[in-house]
Amino acid sequence: MLPVNPTFENLTPEVVAKTIDHALLRPDMTTQDVISGCQLCAQYKTASVCVRPSDVSLAAKELKDTGVLVGTVIGFPHGTTTTQAKVAESLQALDDGAVELDMVINIGRLKSNDINYVRNDIAAVVQASKKRLSQCCIKVILECCLLTDDEKIKACGAAQDAGADYVKTSTGFSAGGATLEDLRLMRQCTDPSRVRVKASGGVRSLDELIACLQAGADRIGASATAAIVDEMRSRKQSQ
Repeated sequence: MLPVNPTFENLTPEVVAKTIDHALLRPDMTTQDVISGCQLCAQYKTASVCVRPSDVSLAAKELKDTGVLVGTVIGFPHGTTTTQAKVAESLQALDDGAVELDMVINIGRLKSNDINYVRNDIAAVVQASKKRLSQCCIKVILECCLLTDDEKIKACGAAQDAGADYVKTSTGFSAGGATLEDLRLMRQCTDPSRVRVKASGGVRSLDELIACLQAGADRIGASATAAIVDEMRSRKQSQ
């Protein structure tokens, strides 16, 4: 469990690992790359692995009984698929063994100020997914680098109203990733008893991870998991 004010001094390598959703989303990854990534997650005991939809069954098999959760992405990376397609993709992912779903909002509809569409799009995924698997976790990707602060606030409100579990900064496949300013804004405009915050995109070092936690993040999407956790262990041992 995260301390109220996470710092290097009060964090442990184990707690740091449990903040990480290890990302295996590059389009050129082979099946062996996915298997190796899942083995790394099992070794480091991350919170979860986030794989491409077609890799969910494979990841679920590799991570069975390890305590590492399996997640995937929905409407990725642009968020422009129809609501019905996002729902179908979500239900397929749950049937394949995922328990966490990171869905991309419809960015164009948000920028058109069609907040009802954005809210209903999220709510449809939340309601259908939780009906299929009540304990599943829905994270809503805003793609903050494409949004104004006002749009970020509206997106957070839509996600909260729709019953999402997390708001997330980025896909990691657009013009920018997580920033501390965005994390603070997302934390300020959501109810922490209802919605958590995930930082994703560009978090590659231990100091960056800790800074994200201090800015309000609860989870970190990263691919540099081994480097981050190993750095934590090394620095703790040298104290």
